[in-house]
Amino acid sequence: MGRFVPLILLAVAVGLYFLLPYNLAFLTRILIMVLLVLSLDLVLGYAGIATLGQAAMYGAGAYAAGLFAIHVWADPLAGLVAGAVAGAILALVSGLVILRAQGLTVIMLTIAVAQICAEIANRARDITGGADGLRGIRMDPVLGLFEFDFVGQVGYWYALIVVAVIFCFLMVLGRSSFGLSLRGIHESPARMGAIGVSVYWRRVAAYTIGGAIAGIAGALTAQITQLVSLETFAFVLSAEALIMLILGGTGRLYGAAIGTFVFMWAHHTAASNDPFNWLFVIGAMVLAVVFLLPKGLISMPAALTQIFKGGRDAGT
Repeated sequence: MGRFVPLILLAVAVGLYFLLPYNLAFLTRILIMVLLVLSLDLVLGYAGIATLGQAAMYGAGAYAAGLFAIHVWADPLAGLVAGAVAGAILALVSGLVILRAQGLTVIMLTIAVAQICAEIANRARDITGGADGLRGIRMDPVLGLFEFDFVGQVGYWYALIVVAVIFCFLMVLGRSSFGLSLRGIHESPARMGAIGVSVYWRRVAAYTIGGAIAGIAGALTAQITQLVSLETFAFVLSAEALIMLILGGTGRLYGAAIGTFVFMWAHHTAASNDPFNWLFVIGAMVLAVVFLLPKGLISMPAALTQIFKGGRDAGT
């Protein structure tokens, strides 16, 4: 069943395009957040690197893609490369320092990196626009054929294809020797080090790849919304991405996708119905999943099967 889940998720994404044609901006935002959470899943779920600063690479990718489009080339695919490079460089440089630490120190350092990036973007107003944001981003048509429209149809398909490509890449990466070594490092760094695996450099590599993917997510945001603000570095963004990952289930890529969709849909619905108390709904949902499904929503089928099996055994 697990092998068909990605295809089911893709079918759902395609179906939502036709079912909710007037909510494409929101659906596109969900796809971009899926990409960010996937990058976090590689870093945390696979490599076991605790972080609350994934927004740093996301914001770096957004500003890089925006500035690249304004001053160099407005081609969307080239902008994605620029965002990926910016996210990867920031992750590599910061990771070389951060990953020498352990425990809570790592978390605090990742938060600090994101805050430093936000301050730099705020100070460099002549380049980034500061608190007013980076404006004037105008993108060329995708592949020279599909121009971004006001409704958001092209933006949705563009984001969906990028997410699908990155998802497939991570599936291959997770099943490779590198991905398996990351799982081993997550479970027992000491044992992996004892058999000759360079734990530190494998973590740096995973952190850099995760940074590149987060940078691509930021680049998508800049290209589709045509605006980049300081909020791309916000701590709230990193925290919500972590909640989405825990909600869906860490270490399983489709768990990241499911958790993101459920969280953002619940957030959107609750905030629309009650703008003042919607956090109670989100908090209750997260608590219910943490206590009833510790492994996330992806464990629900197995949990329900166990319950029904137990009920049948009790009946006999």
